[in-house]
Amino acid sequence: MEEQDTTQMTSSAGNGRTGYTPSPRPTFERATPIPFASVTRHLWGDRESGEVADWIYVSSDKIHALVFGLPPRGYFRHSDSYRTIFGADVAYHVLSGMMVIANPETGEVQRVSPGATAFFRRDTWHHVFNYSDEPLRVLEFFAPPPSTGTSGAYARQKPLLTTIRYGRDDLLGRLPMDRAAVRAANTLHVVREDEVVWRLEGDGFPTLVGLIVATEHLTVGKLHLLPGQNSGSLAHGGDKALYVIAGTLHVRIFDGRCPDWFEIAAGDGCYIPQGTSHVCYNIGDRPTVAAFGVAPRYLL
Repeated sequence: MEEQDTTQMTSSAGNGRTGYTPSPRPTFERATPIPFASVTRHLWGDRESGEVADWIYVSSDKIHALVFGLPPRGYFRHSDSYRTIFGADVAYHVLSGMMVIANPETGEVQRVSPGATAFFRRDTWHHVFNYSDEPLRVLEFFAPPPSTGTSGAYARQKPLLTTIRYGRDDLLGRLPMDRAAVRAANTLHVVREDEVVWRLEGDGFPTLVGLIVATEHLTVGKLHLLPGQNSGSLAHGGDKALYVIAGTLHVRIFDGRCPDWFEIAAGDGCYIPQGTSHVCYNIGDRPTVAAFGVAPRYLL
């Protein structure tokens, strides 16, 4: 695979600005609904890296949650100012479009369809391409969060990657015989819907929860509620960011304060601080699916 020098890359999306601009960090004192209309907007990147639209839902001292978007055939790479290497666990759950994610240091390339998640750990360089004719929308959970110094400040301490690879020539002649060994050595892990680890939580008719990522820093999963179903009492050992993928979710908060009942629709989010008891309800006539990220610990 021919190697490329990042100093020759440009993006038609860039506006020519230079210098790193840190992302906003919206925080909340207590459990709070986050309607899409009020989400914090941010444009990440520069002419060399390409620019990404960010809708930042929450960035507490424990978890960072956002949706990022790229236009058809859009992409982001990295530049001197915007380096895509972080000191955190990161999950990219594809909502729409076709995401192709690459580790330009190792040459790994993964194709991620809607409903699947790409996960990587700290010190993983990554570039993302929208390989489709529709907008790419990706739900991102990031922990430890930027407030702890794991994002831009961390990346600027790393040597700049100046040569990129978008393929592994060392695999030629080894496939499919060595596929298991190749997958075990990957730094970019794709979790598809048939690879989710399921659990049932709560008494009576339990809630179906699918775990996608579960590390010492971050747990990411999906909550499935049938019409008329509620989750039972929940509380976690970390901050929780909820994002409604389908249907409408009602959340009751038990923190002794008002309001204590939130309604969030598809595209909306909700922040719930560590240790706060809450119950999720589906009082509609169709199933509700919500993605969540909890950091640092899932269990209270």
